[in-house]
Amino acid sequence: MWLDKYCDFDTVIHNWEPRVKIIGLMTLIFTFAFISTLKLIPFIVVISLSVYLLSGLPFSFLFSRLRIPGFFLIIMLVLLVFISKGTVLFKLGPLAVKEEGLLSSLLIGGRFLSILTLIIVLFGTSSFTENIKAMRSLGLPVIFADMMTFTYRYFFEISKDLSNMSHSMSLRGFKPMNYKELPTLASMTGTIFVRSFDQSERVFSAMTIRGYGQVMTFRNNTKIYPRDIALLLIALAFSLALIITQLYLKN
Repeated sequence: MWLDKYCDFDTVIHNWEPRVKIIGLMTLIFTFAFISTLKLIPFIVVISLSVYLLSGLPFSFLFSRLRIPGFFLIIMLVLLVFISKGTVLFKLGPLAVKEEGLLSSLLIGGRFLSILTLIIVLFGTSSFTENIKAMRSLGLPVIFADMMTFTYRYFFEISKDLSNMSHSMSLRGFKPMNYKELPTLASMTGTIFVRSFDQSERVFSAMTIRGYGQVMTFRNNTKIYPRDIALLLIALAFSLALIITQLYLKN
């Protein structure tokens, strides 16, 4: 959950104005999703890794964030290699590796890793609050901004409650790996949901009393410098070059 633990670094990407950074990186992300030619996969991988290197974020941070989604991706890609229809390259016992499945796996895997790398850079080089403010400035409805803020905030509260409950239960002899403890785990999960619901009602009541829900104007006074525009133009140039190349290869 600590996406912005390295947001205080002093790098080119960290100093990129959040509003402009969102536009630039999201343009690259949508462009990467548009790529359907395997020949362009090395280029988008190089671009995403270059952006990550410019951000100065440690690779341990990247690997820790890729671990869980990467696990499911690998399972999906391995299945795709074997269950796809097409030309058989070689066999591994009863399983046949298909050429079409292998090419599709490389295409999907390359796009997935490149897009996820840029998302990690986007949310890892600015604080969560700065990103929310930037999205509000770009037209994100206030209700969605509030939902994102509170969701992020109370993830930590729920995690704290869950940690306290787990510690208390372990002191009473609870063993989570024992299948006989499943009813206890179910009760603990239900308790977390009930506590979260009650807390959300209390927080909403407290905010309503203090005037939450009134129409408010929002202004972002962060300055945009020429270097921010220059980085945006570079991102747009790469996106345009990839799209043109994609259309050319398709024809």
